Amino acid sequence: MQFVEFREIIKKRASIEDEWYTEIEKCWEEMTELFSKDINKTIQFLDICTADEFSWLSEIIEDIAKRTLSKEFVAALRKTADKYPEETKEYNIVDFIESAECIVS
Repeated sequence: MQFVEFREIIKKRASIEDEWYTEIEKCWEEMTELFSKDINKTIQFLDICTADEFSWLSEIIEDIAKRTLSKEFVAALRKTADKYPEETKEYNIVDFIESAECIVS
């Protein structure tokens, strides 16, 4: 499968208890590095990711935007948010997307 690395790092983040701030920050850095490395692959992943994967990825949307400055990434985020409206609302993902949009503009 093409996106094994992406899915593994998301699983790793999901397994970290929210109280373990240091571990979460380390994981966010790893996630940001991986998802920023090839933004086209990240955009492809957004097209096929699950709602749960999208919600975990939302934690680092702004960091990816800062590293890549990709307008295509923001457009893909909006498309994915439309695909998963319940998760988008529950986790306030639109706020992260709007922030990312400001970063790349």
